[in-house]
Amino acid sequence: MDISVSFSKTRPPPFSPSLCRQLSLRPNAPQLLRFSRNNGTFRRKPPPTISRPNKLAVTAIQISNLSENEDDFVLEDVPHLTDFLPNLPSYPNPLQKSQGYSIVKKTFVSPEDVVAENVVIQKGSPRGVHFRRTGPREKVYFKPEEVRACIVTCGGLCPGINTVIREIVCGLNNMYNVEDILGIEGGYKGFYSKNTMMLTPKVVNHIHKCGGTFLRTSRGGHDTHKIVDNIEDRGINQVYIIGGDGTHKGAALIYEEVKKRGLQVAVAGIPKTIDNDIAVIDKSFGFDTAVEEAQRAINAAHVEVESVENGVGIVKLMGRYSGFIAMYATLASRDVDCCLIPESPFYLEGRGGLFEFIEQRLKENGHLVIVVAEGAGQEYIAAEVHAADKKDASGNKLLLDIGPWLSDKIKDHFSMSRKMAVNMKYIDPTYMIRAIPSNASDNIYCTLLAHGAVHGAMAGYTGFTVGPVNSKHAYIPIARVTEKQNKVKLTDRMWARLLASTNQPSFVASDQERVEKEIMNI
Repeated sequence: MDISVSFSKTRPPPFSPSLCRQLSLRPNAPQLLRFSRNNGTFRRKPPPTISRPNKLAVTAIQISNLSENEDDFVLEDVPHLTDFLPNLPSYPNPLQKSQGYSIVKKTFVSPEDVVAENVVIQKGSPRGVHFRRTGPREKVYFKPEEVRACIVTCGGLCPGINTVIREIVCGLNNMYNVEDILGIEGGYKGFYSKNTMMLTPKVVNHIHKCGGTFLRTSRGGHDTHKIVDNIEDRGINQVYIIGGDGTHKGAALIYEEVKKRGLQVAVAGIPKTIDNDIAVIDKSFGFDTAVEEAQRAINAAHVEVESVENGVGIVKLMGRYSGFIAMYATLASRDVDCCLIPESPFYLEGRGGLFEFIEQRLKENGHLVIVVAEGAGQEYIAAEVHAADKKDASGNKLLLDIGPWLSDKIKDHFSMSRKMAVNMKYIDPTYMIRAIPSNASDNIYCTLLAHGAVHGAMAGYTGFTVGPVNSKHAYIPIARVTEKQNKVKLTDRMWARLLASTNQPSFVASDQERVEKEIMNI
């Protein structure tokens, strides 16, 4: 949605004393200035006509670096219960009387506060997409004594799920005095096929110290009508859904059905994926823990291969379609010689191939360590075993095991073609990594996610997910995090940093050269 004027209450940049004298400004005071693109200078300009889109207050004193038509600010808003229940009453936020929040200088987030999707822009370029900032609002749309909330976890495991569950329960109870909180057991199908449990701060007090999910989980089992029927029958009016891409697609369907029925039910998502492949947000919870735990496996592989002649260690890490864990674990380790991820095709034989690189490193160092994401090289294995495409209950393609396949290929190549014995060491820590409790960094992050979801639901927002965008937490429309997967960009600096760190070949460029040569020889 395009917005014609700047509405955020923004403090101007510090102007030099000479510029202040030139424009007759008071230093460090907000001013209404317009940047001129023609001559690159600031000049006074009368304030624009103020419109108030999306019920957001507009300030009269602000800095605006916009084009003449001022048509380059976009707010991607999230739904609100009053969109389909216009007469819904509001109430003062109980945090006004909170002992904890009484020390906060600004207790409530202004409706004008937004978070920019892109913070690095060029002078004169459009300001782009923004999202609502998370946090408590001055008005809420639920009476605490009338709230019946529920929490459900879906999909695979990830460090930090229990922390999110705990902090939703404690946040609802300690901040908003909500006492009726249900835990849905066993994923989406738990709404209609499992019993629920009552959740209190005492019940969840220690669960953050354990891995897995206290509520148990499952894949699939999503039946929108049955789920919403159960929500309606039980009198649930706040639904907190913890899960990844497929889970959020289900959450969007639940929101649409709730809206269709005109129910006062807030649907809030908390994005979860160990692969860090959720779009828009900076990273998913559990990712830091996964990278940290991956170091143990890489270190073990490095110790093993250093201790033998021609040692080759392979560590397989999670990363179905996105190689973020493998990339960051490689950068953090400094003991990895080569990193293979789904986004970067590689090949084994020929000039610039993996076999040539391994032979070179063995001659130089006597050993090497390879980190491979589980989704890498799938096309090569499939071509050999002629495997049919199969999917799990969540609709994810079942992957072939790249680790043993690559280990056998390397061993066979050097023993048969090079008459050279190599000592293969293969380590697969994937399920160990995702089953551990979250570390300190992820515990803090999970708390912020949980509190953001609670504040949003109490304020009447629905059909949203919560996450950090450029280090500031925001409410994001569910459609934005399910429309595509976040993947490693081979043209970005982070992948370039990895190539510089490992000094491995850029298989993409080499493969293109190889194909071009083959075409020329035809």
